Amino acid sequence: MMKKIGVLFGVENTFPGALVDRINSMGVDGICAEPVKLGAVTMAEACGYAVIVDRISHEMPFYRAYLKNAVLTGTEVINNPFWWSADDKFFNYALAQTLGVAVPRTVLLPHKNYPPQINTASLRNMEYPLNWEAIFEYIGFPAFLKPHDGGGWRDVFHVHDREEFFRSYDLTRDLCMTLQAAVNFDEYFRCYVVGQKEVRIMPYDPRRPHEQRYIQEPSPYDPALLARVERDALTLCRALGYDLNTVEFAVEDGVPYAIDFMNPAPDADFYSVGQENFNWIVNAVARLTVEKAHAVPSQRSEIRCLNLLNGEPGVAGKVKAVAPKRSSPSRGAASAKKIAAPVNASSPKGEGAAKRRGTGRKVKDPAQKKS
Repeated sequence: MMKKIGVLFGVENTFPGALVDRINSMGVDGICAEPVKLGAVTMAEACGYAVIVDRISHEMPFYRAYLKNAVLTGTEVINNPFWWSADDKFFNYALAQTLGVAVPRTVLLPHKNYPPQINTASLRNMEYPLNWEAIFEYIGFPAFLKPHDGGGWRDVFHVHDREEFFRSYDLTRDLCMTLQAAVNFDEYFRCYVVGQKEVRIMPYDPRRPHEQRYIQEPSPYDPALLARVERDALTLCRALGYDLNTVEFAVEDGVPYAIDFMNPAPDADFYSVGQENFNWIVNAVARLTVEKAHAVPSQRSEIRCLNLLNGEPGVAGKVKAVAPKRSSPSRGAASAKKIAAPVNASSPKGEGAAKRRGTGRKVKDPAQKKS
């Protein structure tokens, strides 16, 4: 019986079609690929695809619900929609630290404003006022204020002092935000990780215009640095259970800090990543989907989310992440104790909460060095 591989996508114009064509050109007996077509979904009914590559369900709740039903009925989805739904970037940073991957100091902040349905009684567990001095001492400036679960550099602010922080924080509406120490990077890498085993390290500069960020002819890099970047990228994706992801590293004083590694539908557009990177990602994902289509059911992912946190046994907690050198460890440790309690950033009444709609502000230079 023919096994179908489906690609579920939105506005993309280069990667989905190239992936379908590449799978079909491989000439694997019993395997074919096509764009996913669906209408109303009947519960617990098989969708007809052995594998689906998901590029769009983070923007379409209907697609996400369809994919969960597909997993329930035996389809392998890249990436697993149950874990993708549960994941967030603040958890990613905390997990990375337990795995020994260097990450910048990060604090989770309460909402500046709260959704309209939240009233004073819902905030009785929150501390008020917030200990801002301890937070700023721990994180330091410059820093990045960004959503704990966002993407596309929406609602990201590069702040250089407390006044700029508060001006930016006032614009975050009812978003849950993080404040993260900026890394004064010398090199920056964006890594494709496919199948939790293949890695392509791509020199990248987030300060450039979007279409120029992938550096096509980079200078040579220290082999030991590249080996650590590859190892850390694999460690993170294996722990999170992502079969397709990008991991970004900002390198300061030879230390690669993992900046962003929740990208389960990573940029794969020909015109931004370039010919060589595009060919690599198309071929790698094509091989992965065929491999998963051929896998017997016992080799496929389970639905239970906790099983996706499959880091190597005994690794968590053995190695501590390295903090950026410009901040003293003693200051960070002392400040961390001060801000450990639950906190609230705005009045307990939560008045004036703005609705979370619109495109949101984008930072102009997301990783620019302080002038």
